[in-house]
Amino acid sequence: MQAVRRSNRVLTLPNALSFVRLAGVPVFLWLLLGPEADWWALGVLALAGITDWADGFAARMLDQRSALGEILDPVADRLYILAVVVGFALRDLVPWWVAVLLPARDLFLWGLVPFLRRRGYSALPVHFLGKAATFNLLYAFPLLLLGEGDSVGATMARVFGWAFAWWGIALYWWAGLLYAWQVRKLLAAPDPRTARPDA
Repeated sequence: MQAVRRSNRVLTLPNALSFVRLAGVPVFLWLLLGPEADWWALGVLALAGITDWADGFAARMLDQRSALGEILDPVADRLYILAVVVGFALRDLVPWWVAVLLPARDLFLWGLVPFLRRRGYSALPVHFLGKAATFNLLYAFPLLLLGEGDSVGATMARVFGWAFAWWGIALYWWAGLLYAWQVRKLLAAPDPRTARPDA
């Protein structure tokens, strides 16, 4: 596999976009639960989606991949998912089991981190299935918010929103189980730090 260069820089365009995305989490929650300004909340979600794409694009095009960026990107994704499902559950837009099921998967994976660190790994690389799950969920949430109401457009948004949500939840947990399987394989393999080269 071709090695990807990662720097220890903090002040990069991709990292700045990730920080903007993170700053939007409390703004989104306030808009959703305070004044219930749903259109402004949708705007924050749209901005989060744009910056999510833009930071990855900038990292590749400008060769600004960094160790910090590899942490910020998935953390921002998970915080948005947590904020949205909790906020939606408080607004009765989704049942509480949805608000429990998605964070439960992340808690399950965080429980595996100490085992990874014991072998010298900081984290597992993000794979396509996890990205696909996040993509489905980040499409589902705005549609579910637009689905509030009795109009034909609201009904269509609600139907498509739940379709994306069901796929997203299933893929989110499937990706989590694959991560757990990767951890199991790493723990079953010999520790590379203690392996000695053949004479």
